This record gives sequence, structure tokens and C-alpha cells, in this order.
Amino acid sequence: MRRTAAAFTTVLAAGLVTATGTGAAQAEPGPCAVPATHQIAQVQGDGNASPLAGQTVRVEGVVTGDFQQANQLKGFFVQDPTPDADPATSDGLFVYSTQDVKPGDRVLVTGKVVEFNKLTELSPVTAVDVCGTGEVAPAKVRLPLAKGATLERYEGVLVRFPQKLTATETYGLGRYGEIAVSQGGRLFQPTEGHGDTQAGNDARRVLLDDGSTVQNPKPVPFSRKGRVPRTGDTVTGLTGVMQEAFNAYRVQPVGSPRFAPANPRPKKPGPVGGEVRVASFNTLNWFTTLNKRGANSTAEQERQIAKLVSALKGLNADVVGLMEVENNGDTAIKALVDRLNAAVGADTYTWVKHPKPGTDEIHVTMIYKPAKVRPVGAPSSSDAPVFERPPLVQTFQKVGGGVPFTMVVNHFKSKGCGGATGPDADQGDGQGCWNARRVTQAKAIADLARGLRNPIVLGDLNAYSAEDPIKTLKAAGLASQTERFVRREQRYSYVFQGQSGELDHVLAARSLAKRVTGATIWHVNSDEPTIMDYNTEFNPPEMYAPDAYRSSDHDPVLIGLDLRK
Repeated sequence: MRRTAAAFTTVLAAGLVTATGTGAAQAEPGPCAVPATHQIAQVQGDGNASPLAGQTVRVEGVVTGDFQQANQLKGFFVQDPTPDADPATSDGLFVYSTQDVKPGDRVLVTGKVVEFNKLTELSPVTAVDVCGTGEVAPAKVRLPLAKGATLERYEGVLVRFPQKLTATETYGLGRYGEIAVSQGGRLFQPTEGHGDTQAGNDARRVLLDDGSTVQNPKPVPFSRKGRVPRTGDTVTGLTGVMQEAFNAYRVQPVGSPRFAPANPRPKKPGPVGGEVRVASFNTLNWFTTLNKRGANSTAEQERQIAKLVSALKGLNADVVGLMEVENNGDTAIKALVDRLNAAVGADTYTWVKHPKPGTDEIHVTMIYKPAKVRPVGAPSSSDAPVFERPPLVQTFQKVGGGVPFTMVVNHFKSKGCGGATGPDADQGDGQGCWNARRVTQAKAIADLARGLRNPIVLGDLNAYSAEDPIKTLKAAGLASQTERFVRREQRYSYVFQGQSGELDHVLAARSLAKRVTGATIWHVNSDEPTIMDYNTEFNPPEMYAPDAYRSSDHDPVLIGLDLRK
């Protein structure tokens, strides 16, 4: 041990009581005279767990973060102002105690060393003695971490990230007060084809927490002037204490981090040109039946349909392929079209009845503007048994004439692993479960498309751009239109576990691709915190608005077509 109570020479007098009288003065040692038994670095050790777990120790340090208030962490962090020379050991420690302290206090703390959710802390604490003041400069941490390095050496340490960090996920913001931030911009899925790796993404990421374990915090943390951060917003100079909890390293902020609105809400889709606009949109379980996969109450249902109508109105597409609509005949799609027409004008839209919707609870469907396009022939599907949700096929021609085109609306098997075995199980290649089945579905669609007039294959294909199902479709001569027209950093429609990617695709045969005038992905959903959606269980009423934002968890995709002969 490098230091003893002698380090507190200037403040020990505060812990002495001098007796006066006719005899000699006598001093009674105060609590600050009881020296530390261990350095904080010795308590932390050079591994993931303390070598002193279960032992009672007395440590000395400076308070760097106070999280004792109601609904906070019920404790504070202390740090050794004169750390040891071992970079593998942390010099900070969490003290689970609500004894009043403030940042800058020099303290001696006695307590039992425990590991709680992988965090080394003192609990219970039998003594917290404030013995003066001190200062600790934050350690500068730069992302990405070096290969093989972790944030363990900074556990309990006051840190500062001098870089600009980008919000790469806001999923847990409203529920747990968390935002994942990353260096070098948002993180993309390794199978999106940007050259990213999972190890590289992990080295660029850290979690920003709100210093609390309370669920559904109010107000929503990190909001400013009523604006809640979106994925893509940035923060610079993030400062806080590093904590490990719930299987993640997280920064408990000191002060109030301010996010710059680097990714403002897009008011409307980008321009795509053309005479006819075609879109793909996953509705996130539009159900008229309550308590199934969609709304749980009439209030939620009303909130949901209001948002869906706002999104469809904003898209202003002439034909829209829809996914995750309840498979209950015409009931769900008619209800949606009726509300949409009430907003944009009577009879503006109608729908295509699916001839073989399958037996799944959801199915794909299609709506269109009869004043702009007309169906050519009857709708069809595929008899291939590989589809849980059979595709919907319909040829259209512009009213007044023009080159016909054929919509092939799809919703491939999801990446969830329920029931997946053998080749459908997770192969560890980043493509998730059921990839083999999605490839088989892609082959069936490619075969189907070869016999169609100017096909457009679109929908939620549950595969990122560099995954096997998309490669299969491209090999069959179907070209991604977002790859042609959308900048790489904007090519995403979904965010999962802090990584963005394109699950929603529009691919066109060569005969039609030359007539595509533009493509865009309208980022009204994937970048928005879930607290903005239609659900009422956890979302404060003031967070809801009947607009397009977080109308779903997938962003809609839109293209333009020039169909003049």
C-alpha cells in the first residue's frame, strides 16, 4: 500500500478533539485518523472481478460522481487521486451508500467488497468519513478501443470522450434512460456490406445511461426543449463515470450531456421523380382484432391508425406494398383504406385482394390509386410451400397508357430462432436463423419474376444487403434501386441492437430498372425512440402525436417510375 493516513496531514486536525484544563492537552483521534487498508486498485484487481470479494476494506479517494438522489443509483463513486502505475487496474469504485457526500469530497470508506451485476462495489458500508477535498481529472478515453482491450480498466473511473459520438440506438431511451453512442457515426450491421465487423462495431460503442435504475424515467433523459434525441444525433465531450451493469459498460453522466440535432426529422420523403410513385411499407402489425399482435385497446388502435395514415399520406405513393396487415380477409385492409381516404379524399385508394394470403396471422397486401394506375389482369401468388406469407403479384398500367409493371410484394421469414434446426439454425455468420429458408424463398421469387412483365420485387425481406437472399435475387437479374440512388450512409430501414441496416428492399428487373427515376428511404421510424409509438403501456401521453414518426419500426421505401413508351 502506497499511502496511509499521513496523506491526510492537512485535514487530520478536523478529526481531533483537544481537551483543555489544568493538565496537559490531550487529543482523541477522529475517524479520519483511521487509515485506509487497501488502495482502490487493489480492490479492483486486474481482472473482471475483485480479488478481495467478500472482504471488508477501508479505502481512500475523492468523490467523482454523486448518484444518491431519489430514483438514482443510491450511491456514489470514489477515485484514487494518485493511482498506481498498473494500467490494468481501475482506480475508481462504487460505494453503495446514501450518506451525504458531494463531488470533490475526500473520503475514507469502510465496507464489504462485492460483485453486483459485474460491478465491483462496497456494500454494505459501515463508515463514510469526509476528510477534506480533492480533485480528479477525467481520464481521456478514445474509441475505437485497441484490439483486445475492454473498458474494464475504467470501471468506476471518471472519464471523458473528447470525440464526437453519434447516437446509434435509442430503443431503451424511454424505458431505461439509455442511449448507445458510437465513434465514427452510426453503426451498420456487419452483413450490410459496408466493411464493418462485429468486433469493430463493439470497439466503437459505449452506452450512455441516466444515472438511474428507474424504469420509464420522467422527463425523458437527454431531451432538450422538448426534443428527444434521435439515432444519428451527436454529443461531444461526453463526461461521466464508467460503470459496468446489465452486461454492458455504461457512462453515468456528470452534468447534462447535450445532443446536437445532427439528424433532424425529415418532413417528407426525398424526391424520386417519375410519373408513378411506388412504395414498400411494413405497418408493424396493423390489426383490427385487439390483443393479438397489434393494439391492445381501442385507444391504442386509434393512435396506431392515425400514425399509419399520416405516413401513407406523406408517402403519397400511387401503389404501396404493405406488410404485417392482419390476415382477416378484407377487414383490416378495408379499415386502413377507409381512414386513409377520409384523410386524402374519397375513393383515392383501393386495395388488391390477396388470392392466397396463407395461414399466418399476418399477410402482405397492396393499395393503389385507381385514378393513377389500373390493374392489368387478376392478382396472383405462388404455390411454393416455402412461404409462410405468400407473395402478392399484380400488374399495373398507368391510366391513359404506358409501359406496364408488375408488383411482387413479399415478407420473408424472420431472423427469430423459434423452431430453427439444422441449416435453418444460426450458422454464426451474422445472418441469423432461417437464412437457408429465406434463400429458398428468394429463389422461388426469382423464378416467379422471370415470367412477369417488368417486375418490381419489394418488401420486408428480413435480410440485409450483403446477405445470401439478396445476393440470390441480384444474381437473378434484379437490381437494388436504393443502391443506385441512395447514399450509402442513408441506406438503412431498420435499427436492431444499435446497428442499422436495410431489411426493406426494392429490386427491379433490367427491363424496368432503366425507367426508375429515383429512390429514397423515408427515415421516419427507425431513428425514432420507441417511446414515440402508439403504445400506451410505457409511453407518456405527451410523447404521442398523430404523425408519421414511429408509425412503425421499419422505414418506408419509395421509388419513381417513368412509364412513357
